[in-house]
Amino acid sequence: MDTTTMQKDTLLRAVKNLTLLVQEPARPESVLLERARQIMSELVQVDDWLDDEFARPHPEYYQQYLLYGDPLDRFSLVSFVWGPGQTTPVHDHTVWGVIGMLRGAETEQHFALNDQNRLVASGEPTILQPGQIACVSPSIGDTHQVSNAFQDKTSISIHLYGGNIGRISRHVFYPGTARNKTFISGYSSHLSSNLWAGSRT
Repeated sequence: MDTTTMQKDTLLRAVKNLTLLVQEPARPESVLLERARQIMSELVQVDDWLDDEFARPHPEYYQQYLLYGDPLDRFSLVSFVWGPGQTTPVHDHTVWGVIGMLRGAETEQHFALNDQNRLVASGEPTILQPGQIACVSPSIGDTHQVSNAFQDKTSISIHLYGGNIGRISRHVFYPGTARNKTFISGYSSHLSSNLWAGSRT
C-alpha cells in the first residue's frame, strides 16, 4: 500500500467512525463528546496523514480548511493552520466541538459573562500539545480565543464540530463589553479532501 493510500485510510477511518456515531440514537451530549474524543484522539496520535494542501499557513491569517463535511450537516472536520503568532478573535460556535492538536501547540483562553453582563476571561489560559484533546459546547463553555503558542513556527489542530461550521451563524465578542457581531466563517479553500480516492473499501 502506498503512503498516500495509508494517509487517506487514516482520515477515512475517522470519518466512518464519526458517521456511525452521529447515526446512533440520541444520547446525552456528555456521552457523545466522550465517544468523539476517543475518535479524535486516535486521529491525532500520529502526524503522517494530513495532505500538504490542507496544512498551508497564510502569512497574515489563520486558515480553516474543510477536510470533510457530512452531507446532512451533522458534523464537519476541519484543519486549522496557524502561522507564527496568529490568533482568533473571541468567538463562539453554537454547536459542540472537539479539538485535537496535531502539530505545534495552541493556547486557549475561555471567556464568560460576569455579573455586569460583560465578557471577561474565565480561568487561566491552557496550552494544547500534540495528541491532546479539548472540547467546547454551549453547555460546557463555548466562548474562547485561540492562538498559536509559537511566534516562530506553524501549528495545526484538527477540529470536529456538530454541524457544518463554515455555514453556521455565530458570534465574535469584544472582551470587557456586552457587544458582539454575527459572522459566518466559510472556509479558506474551495477544496475538500477526496477521502474515497484510492480507498480499498
